[in-house]
Amino acid sequence: MSEPYVHINTEKGIATIEFFHPAHNSLPGDLLAKLANTITDAGNNDDVKVIILKSGGDRTFCAGASFTELININDAETGKVFFSGFAKVINAMRKCPKFIIGRIQGKTVGGGVGVASATDYCMATKFAAIKLSELNVGIGPFVVGPAVERKLGLSGMSQIAIDANSFYEAEWAKQKGLYNQVYDSVEELDEAVQKFAENLCNYNPEAMKEMKKVFWSGTEDWDELLAERAIISGRLVLSDFTKETLKRFE
Repeated sequence: MSEPYVHINTEKGIATIEFFHPAHNSLPGDLLAKLANTITDAGNNDDVKVIILKSGGDRTFCAGASFTELININDAETGKVFFSGFAKVINAMRKCPKFIIGRIQGKTVGGGVGVASATDYCMATKFAAIKLSELNVGIGPFVVGPAVERKLGLSGMSQIAIDANSFYEAEWAKQKGLYNQVYDSVEELDEAVQKFAENLCNYNPEAMKEMKKVFWSGTEDWDELLAERAIISGRLVLSDFTKETLKRFE
């Protein structure tokens, strides 16, 4: 069984950040913290002009939060810390002065949809269906909601948040604005992502930095907003309903 990791490789101005976990690329707290820090460091590195964010393996981009950790939450403070993990990643992506290209090779669930939504330009395969499954376990997509709503709009985000059992196809996500391009294979996706990143390296870094500020205008309160949302999720995960539901996954 492969070990979880967050790797970064920088070549010719392109920083490729890759995360992996053997449980369908689900993200426990330590991996989320490392991912957030790696994104921040890449953003502060003058040798980096653009960032590619990807996950290991060829099937699932990200299965969301770690259920192993979720099941073991027994107090509100631990719950807040747990749900703050994705908040830190999303905020790191938001504040990063470099464009982040999302490379979504397969299905993405829950927090993974939030990560994809926080990229600045998102490219996927036709296999990259999305699902916000949080309501299934008695909570809701509170922390990732603002990022998802920013891309899908309130209507699209509400639809997949309420219809928590259903995967929505990559083409639907493209029509709603989450994915910018959808490809038939991982090979085609990788070729397109690399070519797109190389092209961005030809542009003025200062212009891209200022453009990113404009694109994320109106999200300046997200440090506080996502922390407040993490408290809501941390409280709900302690509810009898959620505890009973989570027993099915033990």
